[in-house]
Amino acid sequence: MRVLISGYYGYGNGGDEALLVTLLQMLPPGVEPVVLSAQPEVTQRLYGVRTCDRWRWGDIWRELRRSQGFLWGGGSLIQDSTSWGSPLYYLGLMLLAQGLGRQTVAWAQGVGPLRRRWVRGLAGYVFRRCTQVSVRDAPAAEQLQRWGRSGLLAPDPVWALPDQPYPPLSDLPAPRMAVIVRPHRWLTPVWRETMTKALQQFQQATGVWVVLLPFQPATDMALATELQQALGAQTTILQPEHPAQLKGVMRGIELVVTMRYHGLVMGAAAGCRCFSLSYDPKVRQLQQELGMPGLDLAQAPPPAHVLSRQWLDLYANGEGLSPEQVQSWVDRALLHRELLHHLWAKSDA
Repeated sequence: MRVLISGYYGYGNGGDEALLVTLLQMLPPGVEPVVLSAQPEVTQRLYGVRTCDRWRWGDIWRELRRSQGFLWGGGSLIQDSTSWGSPLYYLGLMLLAQGLGRQTVAWAQGVGPLRRRWVRGLAGYVFRRCTQVSVRDAPAAEQLQRWGRSGLLAPDPVWALPDQPYPPLSDLPAPRMAVIVRPHRWLTPVWRETMTKALQQFQQATGVWVVLLPFQPATDMALATELQQALGAQTTILQPEHPAQLKGVMRGIELVVTMRYHGLVMGAAAGCRCFSLSYDPKVRQLQQELGMPGLDLAQAPPPAHVLSRQWLDLYANGEGLSPEQVQSWVDRALLHRELLHHLWAKSDA
């Protein structure tokens, strides 16, 4: 059983790479994955999997014809908040696979935002024709219902990714906090200045060591470097290459301040106290489901001392998820694995 897998892979995004690793671990024995990647050699080296260049359409066509299944591998692939090109790419691949009569799976999807009517219409048509669908949040499930499509609802699969130690972390003094930021139009110069001052005040009050985690170094490193220069000696940038080690960093962290969705997933899964800076509905939705504090970057920032005080209150009085709560999220995330095993159980033999 050969399955062609498509996602935002090979771009060095820690969250999407974590989804890929989790998916590869969840596939039933007997399923041979082929991963579409922007850097096929890197993906092959890191994960020991067969790959295909995501932009070589002739090779993709040949792989589709050789495969029995096609799978969207998790994340917010079908959204047009950045551009219409991204959903068109993924929807186009799914349409090709469906046209060839392959088993097609939309797996662990976070659907939307979908602002363009034609994108919504095309996405609904494609989702209705999928063999199986699973989504990771309630808004995505509600969108499926509007399209007249049912699907499995379960937490993001990265909850169930086993973490690995990242040795350089142990060289840093404790206590530690992690800061995960990314470029976005809502992260304005005013927001950046406020956050920097709040971090300086928080460090002075607690003596905490700040660990900066650029989840996608190609886009996030400039911001991480800017913060490191402003915060001084008690700050380190860490860049684990493997997603399991990126998740493992959270085991040594007391407080996580994150813009990125999977920074929130990984921090909460490690039992950290988490504070989200939301730039996207998916981050805000998860924050609310976890019952953890945060702010919306679309709003004007509070004064730096107010933001610092919110972090201090969380640090001193807040709690992360209990081991029992984390296990509940993990158990439900494993439903994405059960879907794959149910569909391709014949491959287990």
